[in-house]
Amino acid sequence: MVKRRRATGGPNAAAPGPRPVRARRDDRRRPAGDVRDLGVSQAAVDALVALLDLEKIEVDIFRGVSPPAERQRVFGGQVAGQALVAAARTVEPDSLVHSLHAYFLRPGDTRIPILYMVDRIRDGLSFVTRRVTAVQHGRAIFSLSASFQVPEEGFDHADPMPEVPDPETLPTVSEAWGEMAAERGDHRFEIDLPFDLRNCDWGPSQRSTPLPPYQRIWLKATGELPDDPVLHACALTYASDMTLLDTALLPHGLGPIDDVFMASLDHAMWFHRPFRADEWLLYAQHTPSASGGRGFAQGEVYTREGHLAVTVVQEGLVRPPR
Repeated sequence: MVKRRRATGGPNAAAPGPRPVRARRDDRRRPAGDVRDLGVSQAAVDALVALLDLEKIEVDIFRGVSPPAERQRVFGGQVAGQALVAAARTVEPDSLVHSLHAYFLRPGDTRIPILYMVDRIRDGLSFVTRRVTAVQHGRAIFSLSASFQVPEEGFDHADPMPEVPDPETLPTVSEAWGEMAAERGDHRFEIDLPFDLRNCDWGPSQRSTPLPPYQRIWLKATGELPDDPVLHACALTYASDMTLLDTALLPHGLGPIDDVFMASLDHAMWFHRPFRADEWLLYAQHTPSASGGRGFAQGEVYTREGHLAVTVVQEGLVRPPR
């Protein structure tokens, strides 16, 4: 979804709310130092859940809205998350998303609803495929293909999680960047976001010089989410677009409050293992290439226990200041 931003670190059944619970929350409760012990409001997470709760207006057609905001273009993570919700609403509950591939085609208009039209490409015994087109003003603004699988046993291996500081020892993105941004008239860090983001590697004073092409960010929802794995996948899809493309700026000495034109072009995710988006996840991001006005970045999402949960890849338009 194009966005002018300063660079930042059963089928056919209407569903009035999130899909039924399919996963039981385990016995792990809030650890000491948890962001929710710091008085962070549940309101932003509740607003995210409401944002992802699409209205069914016809068979395989859903309607989503955008939150009130000064921005004129829809946040890319929002349209990707909502499109995945639309696809999941047409799939039986025993199938879980294992991959998605998306293209951002045109800027989305925050002033009007978005229609999500689902094509049922294939319904197999193990795999189900859906294609979703998001439409505004009679034109496609976004396209997503998603594949769902009935869980099964098989070989199991994964890259290990990198060693990083615990999230409780790190400042929030608002604490790190808020004062400096406000001095420049940028108040985005004062907004109550649905995700707490904490950078393990680079602070504001370092971003003005070229840095190694990676950043590791702890993230989690700032409140509790319902026990629905589909909702957690959609919430993480939303969050996955918040910092990944910005990784392409690190080798060029640019940071979250520099004026850079960035536009997501395509986005892909593979869901490997279960996770909860309201528990700490490590988003290990790196950028192997930038060329031709495009930046390319990859990310691996690990649970706090070290399990590789999700892999993300994104390419976007990245134009330097002029």
